Amino acid sequence: MKEAVNKTQLVKRKKIRIVGDNSRVITLPHVPSKVPRINNIIKRVLKLSEAEAEEQLNKTLLLFADRHRDLEQLLIRNYDRISEYVIKKESISKTQKLLIGAFFTMEYSIESAALFNPSIVLHPDQSLLAEGSVRFIMSLRATGEGHISSIVFRSGILDKNMSFNFDTVSEYVETPLMVHDPFYEKIRFQLKLKDMKAWNETSKRVLSGLPDFFTHAELRDNIRDIFLDSNFAVDSWTTTTIHWLADSNYKIRFDDNTAISERVIFPISANESKGIEDARFVKFTHDNGHVVYYATYTAFNGRRILSQFIETHDFQTFNMITLNGDGVKNKGMALFPRKINGKYAMLSRQDGENNFVMYSNDLHFWDGGTLIQEPEEPWEFVQIGNCGSPLETDRGWLVLTHGVGNMRQYSIGVILLDLEDPTKLIARLEEPILTANEEEREGYVPNVIYSCGSMIVDNKLILPYAMSDVASRIAIVDVNDLIDKMKFI
Repeated sequence: MKEAVNKTQLVKRKKIRIVGDNSRVITLPHVPSKVPRINNIIKRVLKLSEAEAEEQLNKTLLLFADRHRDLEQLLIRNYDRISEYVIKKESISKTQKLLIGAFFTMEYSIESAALFNPSIVLHPDQSLLAEGSVRFIMSLRATGEGHISSIVFRSGILDKNMSFNFDTVSEYVETPLMVHDPFYEKIRFQLKLKDMKAWNETSKRVLSGLPDFFTHAELRDNIRDIFLDSNFAVDSWTTTTIHWLADSNYKIRFDDNTAISERVIFPISANESKGIEDARFVKFTHDNGHVVYYATYTAFNGRRILSQFIETHDFQTFNMITLNGDGVKNKGMALFPRKINGKYAMLSRQDGENNFVMYSNDLHFWDGGTLIQEPEEPWEFVQIGNCGSPLETDRGWLVLTHGVGNMRQYSIGVILLDLEDPTKLIARLEEPILTANEEEREGYVPNVIYSCGSMIVDNKLILPYAMSDVASRIAIVDVNDLIDKMKFI
């Protein structure tokens, strides 16, 4: 008979509950899909006298200005989106522009439904801390109206006594400015088109006139030129795919004045229009010692999912990147925190049921994979997956897993992989380390315990986890005690 894990001794749940705040709102464009409706709204606003327009604008500012750091700038931004429909732009006053912008703006409460599926990493800035303390950044999946998910952040200090002191969460929430990458790498762009089965005469013609590193504007101009060439039959599906690929690889930057709790990565590209889900952040150290933060996430467009990638050095500027290859066709990618034997390594669940390890020479492309774990215990009979990037210990790679059992109960388990060859599973915990207790099992999706990433500090496993897809909390586990309770294979 198997010896059950004594979870009451092994796991210490912190009292902290990380919950959503429905007063944290962003502004989004609110533009009708039909042009006549856009024109009608503009005409109605312009029929107002300057005094009437100013009165309406003042009411709007009085009601909404304290909910956004610079509401006027946001209104002007949304006016600019529809300004092509405005006749005689030069005669439009600032008041009219702002009021028109307000009619094409809406508020969106990013955390109104849930705040869950956290991951945690060490903050890039570890200066001016008391001895034994570390500064951290936690990412969370925020879900609002229409079940659209985005990425939000919290920060704080974990002291030597394992007490969490979260930084004050700002009342403001900011979306970033999007800028297309100043350069796309031609060879990599071509490889991605090949993977998407879009490498043909049209794509060859588009890329042939571009330099080795090209801008979004140069790409757009080349596409326009081949449409103007009457001697060339353009494949419109291919040009649409090229636009889609370019628009799906983009850069965003938050204003210098924003605190990290104010930053929200909200869906921008078409392939993530219905949600950015389950970001698994990892602090990655390159062979030369250079540190970069990467994250995998699931992009959802309402019909299909895509595995995507984030790169950041400072949590202010983020590169959003498409992942390609047969190995990234499902959810749940999690990058190892360093190269192994000269290659990048990634956990995956390519078949939707079992855990795999993949290797690659290029972070953007993943193929193949080695099966490392299948469901063995009743609490994971339905499927297994990972709960974030592996954690390096002197005894092996510690991997938190999730298992789904009967009645769709989710639990968190633990396995240990060989340091030099992580395709070798060397130990596993036979019972889950965490299952939902009575106060954690009720929620939007009941009976679910889930995490997207942990860290080890002073030989303690810091495990943030979500409770039934509503809110989050944190557990602490001694790493040596945990490994000692595992069954070695």
